[in-house]
Formats: sequence, C-alpha cells, structure tokens
Amino acid sequence: MQIMDIDEDASSICESTASLTEGCRLPVRMNGTNDWPLAEIISVKETIGHKLFYVHYVDFNKRLDEWVNEDFMDTRKVQFPRKDGTTTGQNTGVTTPKRPTTHPTTGPTSRPVSPVTPSNNELVNGSAVLAAALQKKMNRKRKLSTVAQVSVPLPTTPTVDTEENSQESSKQLTPRQSGSLVAHHDDVVTRMKNVEMIELGIHRIKPWYFAPYPQEMCQMSCIYICEFCLKYRKSKKCLERHINKCNLKHPPGNEIYRKGTISFFEIDGRKNKVYAQNLCLLAKLFLDHKTLYYDTDPFLFYVMTEFDTRGFHIVGYFSKEKESTEDYNVACILTMPPFQRKGYGKLLIEFSYELSKFEGKTGSPEKPLSDLGLLSYRSYWAQTILEILLEQKPTGDLEKPQMTINEICELTSIKKEDVISTLQNLNLINYYKGQYIISLSHEIIDQHKKAMEKRKVRIDPKCLHWTPKDWSKRSKW
Repeated sequence: MQIMDIDEDASSICESTASLTEGCRLPVRMNGTNDWPLAEIISVKETIGHKLFYVHYVDFNKRLDEWVNEDFMDTRKVQFPRKDGTTTGQNTGVTTPKRPTTHPTTGPTSRPVSPVTPSNNELVNGSAVLAAALQKKMNRKRKLSTVAQVSVPLPTTPTVDTEENSQESSKQLTPRQSGSLVAHHDDVVTRMKNVEMIELGIHRIKPWYFAPYPQEMCQMSCIYICEFCLKYRKSKKCLERHINKCNLKHPPGNEIYRKGTISFFEIDGRKNKVYAQNLCLLAKLFLDHKTLYYDTDPFLFYVMTEFDTRGFHIVGYFSKEKESTEDYNVACILTMPPFQRKGYGKLLIEFSYELSKFEGKTGSPEKPLSDLGLLSYRSYWAQTILEILLEQKPTGDLEKPQMTINEICELTSIKKEDVISTLQNLNLINYYKGQYIISLSHEIIDQHKKAMEKRKVRIDPKCLHWTPKDWSKRSKW
C-alpha cells in the first residue's frame, strides 16, 4: 500500500510559476468550482505576456483536464518531479501525514494548502468477504423475510467484482484489438485534449479526450463532421459543399432493426472501411481507455440512429469482433454526449445481448470498461437479472421458485461470471438451511420497479431481422 506523504521538507514554496515544469504537482482551482484539488502539470505553453498550464486533476477523470493560467494555481505548495519519475512528497512506506505548513501571509481568503488524500489500493478477497458476510448473518439468526427465494449453486471460490478489482485487473490486461481501438499507454501527447470543439449535425460538442485527427484540423477552433458519412472538414463552408455532394442519409450497411424512430445498422469493417475508421476516430474523442487502431477488417459495427425528416442521425454505437475467442459480444461501446442520460446506453447494451440470444451464446463486454460503461453495465445486469427472477413462479409442491445460475445465463445471455458478480454486488445471496438462496426484499423489488419505469425504450426482438454468420471461414470476411 502506498500513501502520499506531504511534510515540511517534502514540498517547496514557489513564489512564481517561472520554475514550474511538466510533472510538478500543486493545488489548482477547478474551473467552475471553488475546489482546489491536487493537479499535475502535463504541459506548459507561452502565450502573449503569460503562461498557460495544461493540468490533470489527480484522482479525477481525465475528461476534466484543462488549460489554466497562473491565477488558478497555488504556488505555495509545489511537489517537484524527481529523476526517478516520482514527485517530492511521495513515499514508498505507510506514513502518517504531518500537518501541512501554512504560508506567513495566509488569511481568511487565502488559497488552501495541498490536500492529503490517502488511497487504499489493497484488493479485497471476494470469497472471504462473502463468507464473512454470510457468517455474520447466521450469527445474528435474523429471520429471513423474503418475497422470492431461488436456489442457486455457487462456485466454491466466488469473486466479488468490486471497482478496485476491476481497476486492478484492467491494469494487468495486455493490449489487444478492440473494434479499431486498443488499450493505450499514456504519453504526453495522448494525455492532452487536442480538439477544441466538433460540430456533428445540430450539435456542438466539446471533446473529452485526445483523438489523432490530422494536425491541421486540430488547429481549427472547430472540426465539422458530416453526421451521415462521418467525414471531417475544417470549416462550415467546406462541410456545406460536402453535404451537397454526400448522398448518404443513414450509415452504410444493412438496417437490421427498426421500431418507431430507432434503427440499428450493421456495418462490416472490411466492406465500409473508411466509415468504420472515421467512426472510431470520432469515438476516441469520448473514450479514454482505448486508442485508435486502423485495422477494422475483423470487426462489425452496430450504429444506433434516430430518424426524422432529415435522415438517420447517429446516437451511439458498439463494435464487435467477428470471431471472439473469449466470447466478447462488445469491443467498444459509446453513446454520443448529446444523447446520454436518456436510456440509450442501456438500449445499446440490451441490443448487444439480443444479438447474443440470436447466436445462442452468452457474452460479456471486453475489458477494461470506461467508468461510465462500467456503471451502465452493472445497472443493466442488475435490472435484467431481477426481471427474470421476479417472473419465476413456484412449480409443483415447492413454496418458492427455483432457478440455477446456468438457467439465468441461458435466458439473459449474460455470462456466468457477470451473473454471479451482480448477485454479490446486490447483496442478494444468503445461506439458508444448507443451501445458497437469493433473497429479494420488498425494498429491492420497489427499487427495481422504479428503475424499470424509467426505461421507456426497450428492444423488441420481433423487430430484429438478422441472421448470424459463421465467420470461422476467413473467405466470408
């Protein structure tokens, strides 16, 4: 376990920003707030009369990274980088943080000193946590008050899919193809946002992360993107000329689903290579955990659109390997920012599992997931599994319905590991009269019903017109 230790000797008082370089850490006021979190300087650039600093807020998502001037920086407490790559103030042992020093001029309106944020990176043993929790419940001899009890055989050493475990496991994964995106390693260039703004249809969107658009495009105040073919232009006038020539009003490929205004198009990464590459380039602006990979041939892309009189407008997409040795049914997944918080993320996930049902397989998304992706999947898994459990009825002389983990997997196409981790995260597994059971309390059921009421848009399997292909023969690519 490593905890940052900041003491009087570790940090330096810096009266000006002249000596600040890349790698320095200091408190910076976050734009739009009065908070002064610890931030690391990623880059420095000279402008007319002053310097600008590109900073990453430590322990915050990189989408919040920004350029700030010296007025936003607390130079009284700076951690300078060392030759070994660490910063002053770091320690390899577990220490007790000392009281931070204050500047002689500190007053009621002064900026705060550097915060001390201990972090615990220790992993929790899943089976131990589960066993301890079950033992605690048994010791209390609390009466089980359940609405539904379903018998489930569990593995002897279940794992708890905690966020710490997810993050740790993602660090150990080797880079691999991911629908034209692969897990990337940070460097100074890719850590900095390089596109100020994009215009896609009627939406102007501020990108979250780096994307390798051509340098001349990144120098523009806005990149203009055709919402149908996804080609990019450097000015509004260039885009208008392109639109007059562009004959697309929907993504290329086959429309395999339509209900109401929602449609899904299947795009082959080999047959529509330019579109697939432009799609991945656009997606990279909003996905940090992957980097661009131009070999789109081994992938299929499923683009969700909303239809109106002007055409089919892209809402989001997911990519999928034609052949996955690890049963991944999603490589990359993204809902465009203007359409987030509308239930479209779950709709994309639901559609990916509907394809898995048609294939007669169970599937799981490729790891690592983004922070928003992880939240969406956990929520979808929980709602889908609870929906299945609540539909079960007792059979024969049984008082309670019975169902195995494998039966849940078959009905939902969710992989076994994801089913077990979801049940554990929801704290639904109990040990009762010699067997594991799932106990659904009134509170859990009420929460589930409220959540399902918000899911206004669902996938209708009757509207999916699609036949799985056998991609095992390369000639079919």
